Amino acid sequence: MFANLAEKLQRTLKNLRGKGKLSEKDVDAAMREIRLALLEADVNFKVVKDFVASIRERAVGQEVLSSLTPGQQVVKIVHQELTRLMGQEQSRLATAPHPPTVIMMVGLQGSGKTTTAVKLALQLKKGGRNPLLVAADIYRPGAVQQLEILSQSVALPCYSHSGATPVEICTGALKQAFREGNDHVIIDTAGRLHLDEAMMQELKEIKAAVKPAEVLLVVDAMTGQDAVNAAAAFHESVGLTGIILTKLDGDTRGGAALSVRAVTGCPVKFAGVGEKVEALEPFHPERMASRILGMGDVLSLIEKAEAAMDRDKARELEKKLRRQEFTLEDFRDQLQQLRSMGPLDQILEMLPGGAIPPEIKKLSVNEKQFTRIEAIIGSMTREERQNPSIINSSRRRRIARGSGTTVQEVNRLLNQFSQMQKMFKQMGNLEKQGRLKKLKKGKRGFPFF
Repeated sequence: MFANLAEKLQRTLKNLRGKGKLSEKDVDAAMREIRLALLEADVNFKVVKDFVASIRERAVGQEVLSSLTPGQQVVKIVHQELTRLMGQEQSRLATAPHPPTVIMMVGLQGSGKTTTAVKLALQLKKGGRNPLLVAADIYRPGAVQQLEILSQSVALPCYSHSGATPVEICTGALKQAFREGNDHVIIDTAGRLHLDEAMMQELKEIKAAVKPAEVLLVVDAMTGQDAVNAAAAFHESVGLTGIILTKLDGDTRGGAALSVRAVTGCPVKFAGVGEKVEALEPFHPERMASRILGMGDVLSLIEKAEAAMDRDKARELEKKLRRQEFTLEDFRDQLQQLRSMGPLDQILEMLPGGAIPPEIKKLSVNEKQFTRIEAIIGSMTREERQNPSIINSSRRRRIARGSGTTVQEVNRLLNQFSQMQKMFKQMGNLEKQGRLKKLKKGKRGFPFF
């Protein structure tokens, strides 16, 4: 996410932080580097010009040049201006005064609109809502079937009507929502390969018929400046209330995310960060600015962990660790919960830059390795998972055959697990020593003990 832009901005600001005192010349040199980094990221030229001018105006003021830590002050200013550029604070979905709340999904073909509609419906369902998906794209072959299959995969209702016009489908869906008690209706409208008047007119007719609380434009972040141009055209014709950026996990330069708010005035409400239906995150401008500048995003990481982790299992695991009874079954459970939080490289991105050694950051995480580990543990008997010390050479060969791996991979896993157990044992011993010291201190302080 924003890999190239983040690297260049962090390098420029690191050079500033290293200076004991800043001159206007230092600030100008840094602004030139920031301008180039943003333009290479395909950020709108006017947005870049205003952004850099705003930073420079604040950076050459007395609060920075006379500061004891001028480099850090500039970093703070860049963070504040990035946050302002992307919308200052999180923008939540609007709710209609009388249900159902109608949400229209619009966008060009290929932006991921249909998948995003299901992702958004799943988010609402997890929040205790009862959404209804509407298949109003009758033009793209397989569009209706795609929405139906995706909605079935996450147990969500989907409304479609063969032979009806998009406007008739949407009004029919509203009637069903009233009958079935659905509090949100999410309409997947038709997209086109390019902007055209017929598409815009159909969207205007649907909007007039269902009076949506939200008109959300789904934008492919990888299309850069084209995405901003499309957003401006949709906003002028239909009137947008918000934007969802997709494919932010891809090889994207980030220009759309930084430009679209400034160009349209519409807030970015969600960001798609993967292909799975769970991979949709609320867009937090301040947290995104922190990620870009290498400050991490610990709040989002905590939210992901809370959503993925089972509290009862976590308490039971803590007890096992204290008793030094951590088994391969526990290891597999933890691995599965970690994977449910999303790709590991995205999780590492959320940690502050200083918390991760550079060599770890550069590693490419192979998710298939996790699958092999789960397969190896799954090929063991319960007794072997509980007590790995009984796994001799013949058992290792059997486990390797059963998991489709090699004996070397089985050996590597068992060695790593053995080292992990030793580490937990040392931690337990240190904790016991700490408790013993507290107890002795208590005895000295209280003679009646």
